[in-house]
Amino acid sequence: MEEGKKKEIIRILKFIGFSVSAGIIEIGVFTLMTEFSGLRYWPCYLTALVCSVVWNFTLNRKFTFQSANNVPKAMLLVLCFYAVFTPTTTILGDYLAETLLWNDYIVTGINMGLNISTEYLWDRFVVFRKTIDTNDVAQKAAEKAEKGGQE
Repeated sequence: MEEGKKKEIIRILKFIGFSVSAGIIEIGVFTLMTEFSGLRYWPCYLTALVCSVVWNFTLNRKFTFQSANNVPKAMLLVLCFYAVFTPTTTILGDYLAETLLWNDYIVTGINMGLNISTEYLWDRFVVFRKTIDTNDVAQKAAEKAEKGGQE
């Protein structure tokens, strides 16, 4: 397999792994709020989403995309994604859960599936597009690979 393809597959798998961990955080916060707060769907979903986004952004920037990108700039670009994604899924999710009486967890699961697929594309081709593999983790890996090739 070509080195570039292999690297991208590994990047996708890392993204999925970190997104799953963010999903666990999201569903955990959502469950706690849904079961114990008595709040409507949207504040439970919104709080859980924010917690998972912060976790996911931090890990994916450092380890998946290995970006030395300007953090505020990267966060602003992620904010642009969520400026569209969050109101859309919050309003639609609230409509499905409160008006059509869909199960809250099914609605949240659908939103999480939409999130992982669309956010990977946004992060890969917009947020970190020009800065992939530029941080200290990537540099150390490159040095290690170079030393391994010379021995």
